[in-house]
Amino acid sequence: MPEGRIPLAQATTYLASTPKSNAAYAGINAALADVRRENTPEVPMHLRNAVTGLMKQEGYGTGYRYAHADEPEGMNDRYLPEEISNRKYYEPKASGEEAKIKERMERWRKSRERREHRSEG
Repeated sequence: MPEGRIPLAQATTYLASTPKSNAAYAGINAALADVRRENTPEVPMHLRNAVTGLMKQEGYGTGYRYAHADEPEGMNDRYLPEEISNRKYYEPKASGEEAKIKERMERWRKSRERREHRSEG
């Protein structure tokens, strides 16, 4: 069906022609190693979907912020459980196309730290 094959062909062409790096591969391997090595922490409450009244009462979804309604940089929330919040699984290289990703992630981190600092003070 053209509704499916045309977007799939476009996605395949795009992905085949983009610069490649093993940073994503190394990141997913590090995350999988953590999962295999230790108990995985619970999903943070603000990321859990409250589909019942009881879940809402228990705090599921409380404090969730829609990322695109956030500061101009967006995506400034924390998504990892607190126990592993200091871990970095994806470390983009400082060269090539990944340098742009690295810069953007650094802006997000600084923006998040400023917001957290404002909320503490």
